[in-house]
Amino acid sequence: MTAEITDIGINNEELLDAAGLRKTSQRALILEIIRSGQGHLDADEIYLRARKKQPRLSLSTVYRTLQTLKELGLIEEVHLDETHHHYEIKSANEHHHLVCIGCGKVVEFECPMSHKMMADVSREKGFEVVSTEVRMKGYCPTCRRKKT
Repeated sequence: MTAEITDIGINNEELLDAAGLRKTSQRALILEIIRSGQGHLDADEIYLRARKKQPRLSLSTVYRTLQTLKELGLIEEVHLDETHHHYEIKSANEHHHLVCIGCGKVVEFECPMSHKMMADVSREKGFEVVSTEVRMKGYCPTCRRKKT
């Protein structure tokens, strides 16, 4: 399913149908907001953007929909700070995050070493490791310039 999610040619209704979900305008809208979000949105930001198109949408509907989409593997919940859950489309390629502690900017990156680390730890500890999550904190180039 994840390969289909990253295919821009597949619309939200087709994704929901493939996941076995009833196609509602709320689900399609929330999925579209996350897909086009250009970043990692928290539930409040998703709610604010969705209300512009569907003013009667409730925050509880957003939370329920996010939970459902997460359980079906259509989106991922990422923890970029201690206070918020952020959501992104589930990617076919495992990636990690750089988080600027100055401005909050998030940059995704891939790390081939994480696959080797998963295999090594699995072998050494007897665990079946299914994914890794790396979050590095620091200062983006803009914030670094401001510090000097």
